[in-house]
Amino acid sequence: MPTRTAPDRRDARYPDAPWRRFALAPGIIAALVLAAGSVLVGTDGFEWIRYAAAILALIVGWFAFQARHWWWMPVMLAIAVIWNPVFPFGFDGQFWMGAQWVAALVFVAAGLTIRVRNTEDRNAQRRPR
Repeated sequence: MPTRTAPDRRDARYPDAPWRRFALAPGIIAALVLAAGSVLVGTDGFEWIRYAAAILALIVGWFAFQARHWWWMPVMLAIAVIWNPVFPFGFDGQFWMGAQWVAALVFVAAGLTIRVRNTEDRNAQRRPR
């Protein structure tokens, strides 16, 4: 009885993407946290939103540093400072709610634009140049 062998990785039906977006997942998570946190502005539960937003801003900033997208680093650092829970700013009201949504859009934009070349592309040798 013949046995089937595993297909060769080079014969994959779908090629690898030429870029990797490591900041996309933390950017989307941060956007969801900030969108959900807009309901908690002015309550004690908002401190957890501050922690999450500040930590995720530092993570996305680190990915921007690794990808050499220097223009995102000051933006992420500013978000980490403004949303820091240790020395909180006294923002409240409509300004703070608007800032939540602007920061959520910034996180999504950063996640979509911060990318690094995929060096482990298994189909790179087969692509025409």
